[in-house]
Amino acid sequence: MGAPGTQAWLVRVAPALFVVLWATGFVVAKFGLPYAAPLSFLTVRFLLTLAVLLPLILFAHAAWPNRRDAGLLVVSGILVHAGYLGGVWCAIEIGMPAGVSALIVNLQPIVTAGFSTWLSERVSVRQWFGLVLGLGGVMMVVAHWFTTAGLSWASLALSVMALLAITVGTVFQKKHVASFDLRTGTFIQYAASLAVIAPLAWWLEDEPFQWGGELIFALAWSVFALSIGAIFLMFGLYRRGAATRVASLFYLVPPCTVLMIWLLFGEAPGWFAMIGMGVTAVGVALVQRK
Repeated sequence: MGAPGTQAWLVRVAPALFVVLWATGFVVAKFGLPYAAPLSFLTVRFLLTLAVLLPLILFAHAAWPNRRDAGLLVVSGILVHAGYLGGVWCAIEIGMPAGVSALIVNLQPIVTAGFSTWLSERVSVRQWFGLVLGLGGVMMVVAHWFTTAGLSWASLALSVMALLAITVGTVFQKKHVASFDLRTGTFIQYAASLAVIAPLAWWLEDEPFQWGGELIFALAWSVFALSIGAIFLMFGLYRRGAATRVASLFYLVPPCTVLMIWLLFGEAPGWFAMIGMGVTAVGVALVQRK
């Protein structure tokens, strides 16, 4: 009875844990970007993630996907990791406010719902209402961040690219490679993403790393909590639930990020953002409700 009970508890807590971990990605950017160029940071992050995953794979004798699935995982991995992370980090680097980038990227639930027919999933009227309500709440939350300073066509294009990359990547993977060993499958995805990001970093960036405690912390957290922990949770959630319901969790990321920035940096969100958090929570609850 112990194992099933533990598994059920993990299933219940997984969505909340995923939201908290994913939200830390924007906080990590505040720690890492001042000390390393974005693509160079991602190159080292992917290398370290591969170095952590490989011993786990060898020790557990984890099964590798067949050639067809491996090829499909390469496609989804480049979209989810190289496309999404590269777009977000580069957009913030050239001046896009983190809150505005978060707002654009967190249109994902609406875009994912548009793929529902392709996934043979039905989105009810209640869920559509919840998606729109959640989007409104997210806009309220990031309103205090919104500024035209730093906005450009390049940063906007990078943020939209990140949105499309992670949405198409996750939907594509759920459709074509729903089941695979997370350790070997994720290893393939990061190796493919490294093959894309590393040449771009070498070609476009020449800033040296400014090594220190904050950069080391940002890299360590990015590898263990984000590249492994959050990604494993996200893929696991997509396996167990409808894509639209899982994607709706991304609406909770900006409110969670605001709370973290408040606690860590003393930047109070304000009453309007607090109301937005409540609206977002109601919207997500309507989508998640079975």
